[in-house]
Amino acid sequence: MSKADIIFKKNIQEILDNGVWSEQARPKYKNGLTANSKYITGSFAEYDLSKGEFPITTLRPIAIKSAIKEIFWIYQDQTNDLSVLQDKYGVSYWNDWEVGETGTIGQRYGAVVKKHQIMDKILKQLEDNPWNRRNVISLWDYEAFEETEGLLPCAFQTMFDVRRVGEDIYLDATLTQRSNDMLVAHHINAMQYVALQMMIAKHFGWKVGKFFYFINNLHIYDNQFEQAEEILRREPTDCQPRLVLNVPDGTDFFAIKPEDFELVDYDPVKPQLKFDLAI
Repeated sequence: MSKADIIFKKNIQEILDNGVWSEQARPKYKNGLTANSKYITGSFAEYDLSKGEFPITTLRPIAIKSAIKEIFWIYQDQTNDLSVLQDKYGVSYWNDWEVGETGTIGQRYGAVVKKHQIMDKILKQLEDNPWNRRNVISLWDYEAFEETEGLLPCAFQTMFDVRRVGEDIYLDATLTQRSNDMLVAHHINAMQYVALQMMIAKHFGWKVGKFFYFINNLHIYDNQFEQAEEILRREPTDCQPRLVLNVPDGTDFFAIKPEDFELVDYDPVKPQLKFDLAI
């Protein structure tokens, strides 16, 4: 059983056994009913990517290709335009969060990255002094939130640190998330930001190091308990999935493409489970 599978089952059991119920919940299901959830607070996990520990479960299939394309939309295209995500990458699940008839998700995610020139600043800081302790991406922008409607960012902060071990330089990353759907989005969000970490490491010719994942509110929605019990009953497959970025060291961050990523040795348990998303 992989480290990710162990953590997955442990978190599910902890939420079912010791979680508390949400109150005054914001999300709704598509049928209009309130999407209540059972949750725990302060979940933390550590993965050493250099040792093959990747935050992806084998207990159900995870749609990594579309998830990674979302990272390109946010940090390369730096836009909130849904047509870019759909026409360029073939990803449409963000359409449920369109603000009015604007064709956007409001001043969120990629729009904030562009507004503050975040990627240019992070890459320059790491180039000028890799050992600085100020490599922070924050998508939590109160001014932007007041400017338009839109879903507030869940994965809102990422921090990067450089570490030298012998002759090798490693890039570590920490993802902080205010809210996370344990069954649907947990491994998607984690692997998205592992991909971002790998892209930055490749830009500088460094190795990927550790990935730290902190979630403030980790929850299971009230229409997902049957799926949660099914996951607890499943036994993982005998595989050790790894994400590989097939470009040379030193490849410019903005020249990397989604198809350069490959998920190897991934044989998840099937069939896929179905979930009604909370919007």
